[in-house]
Amino acid sequence: MISFESDYNNGAHPDVLRHLVETNDEQTLTYGFDRFSDSARKKIAAECGVSDADVHLLTGGTQTNATVIDAMLRSYEAVICPNTGHINVHEAGAIEASGHKVIGLPHQGGKLEAQTLDHFMNVFENDESRDHVAQPGMVYISHPTEMGTLYAADELAALYETCHKHHLQLFVDGARLGYALAAKGSTITLPFLSQHTDAFYIGGTKVGALCGEAVVFTHGNTPRCFFTIIKRHGALLAKGRLTGVQFDALFTDRLYHRISRHAIDMAERLKKILVGARLQMFVDSPTNQQFVVLPNALMHRLEQQVLFIHWEPFDDDHTVCRFVTSWATTAEELDTLQEILSEVNP
Repeated sequence: MISFESDYNNGAHPDVLRHLVETNDEQTLTYGFDRFSDSARKKIAAECGVSDADVHLLTGGTQTNATVIDAMLRSYEAVICPNTGHINVHEAGAIEASGHKVIGLPHQGGKLEAQTLDHFMNVFENDESRDHVAQPGMVYISHPTEMGTLYAADELAALYETCHKHHLQLFVDGARLGYALAAKGSTITLPFLSQHTDAFYIGGTKVGALCGEAVVFTHGNTPRCFFTIIKRHGALLAKGRLTGVQFDALFTDRLYHRISRHAIDMAERLKKILVGARLQMFVDSPTNQQFVVLPNALMHRLEQQVLFIHWEPFDDDHTVCRFVTSWATTAEELDTLQEILSEVNP
């Protein structure tokens, strides 16, 4: 059985694991005040082009989204996102559990467009009953999106400008950020992201780490008592060195970028294999998530030998399925997939 089920179904990249083993016997300060976490924060700030960026290392994606959103919003405020947004569909109501309504808006290929946000806010601001509803305070997007698509630099800039026009903060979920940065045609860099968001995070869990995400504030706007809020949300490790060591490794010798590029190379070959098998792609994704429309009969034959995700029904006879590559995907696995497809879909 070969797996294209997700990009976090392996352990850690060997270089990350090696750094963990090599530093295992060293005693350090706790809760992220160790030298490895400090080194990781400095390296990330340098990559972002903001020497005084405030970087915090948290445990995982859901905890990070819930912590940042709760910290940046007032108790009565809501967060806007595309209706496909991760916080709206795949986080078990974690945001609502902290008391913040999630407002889903229409998307285009998984992306929230500036004009859609502007129209919504104009309607809200001209509603004489607006004091009776949750008050929008933030916009959440992910880059890449849930559909594996990318925001262009001009799209992100327009969205950021629209947010500030309506006194909203922009927060970017970067759980798979490495794959967005490495994708062909990408026009957004870490320095650009630093200047066109109010907060974002760099995902480790899905990009070579055992666990961990790095939240970045680059405008001197870190919420008051953010460390305390992290702990309140259960996103603080007593052994903070665990995330520190991993991000220190990921941001040494451009490892984060190199392993992301590998996943993109594997995804491009994966797409060619799927298209070569005369299968329809559901969306044109330049990242490591590939969505393909499978006839149900073929899907059931294929899943006897290959792990992948049933995403959503396409019609009565077809299903949209997701195949994902990662740092650990090998050319041999793709060869095997091609052979299996030729057997089950002659």
